[in-house]
Amino acid sequence: MWQSDASDFLVVQDAELALLSSTVRNDAEQVSAFLANDFAEIGRSGRRWTYEEMVAALRDEGPRAAPATSEWLFNRLSPQLVLVTYRIHGTDHDSRHSSLWDLAGPVLRFHQGTIIPSS
Repeated sequence: MWQSDASDFLVVQDAELALLSSTVRNDAEQVSAFLANDFAEIGRSGRRWTYEEMVAALRDEGPRAAPATSEWLFNRLSPQLVLVTYRIHGTDHDSRHSSLWDLAGPVLRFHQGTIIPSS
C-alpha cells in the first residue's frame, strides 16, 4: 500500500537524499555503500547504467546544488523491499523518480528517472 508518511522509511529517504548531494555523489566509497552490487538504473535519457558505470559517472560529476524534491511515496513490497517514488524540481524541467531499496543495508537495487514534459 502506498503511503506518503515517511516515518517508517526515514533511513531510505535519507539515503535517497544523500545520493542527490554532490558530497556523496563525488565519493565513490560512499556511493558504493548505497548501491547493491547488481544495481541498475534507467536514466532520464533512457540509457541503462550498471553499478560500475554509475559509480564512475558520479565520481566525475561536477559539483551542483542538491535539487528540491516533493511528492514522496513509499510502498513496502516485501519485508525487505521498499519502492520509493518522488519528484525532482529542476531548472529546465521536473522529473519523476522511482527507486527500489533493500532494507538490509539499506542498499539501492534499481532506480529510474523520467522527464515530465512541460505542458
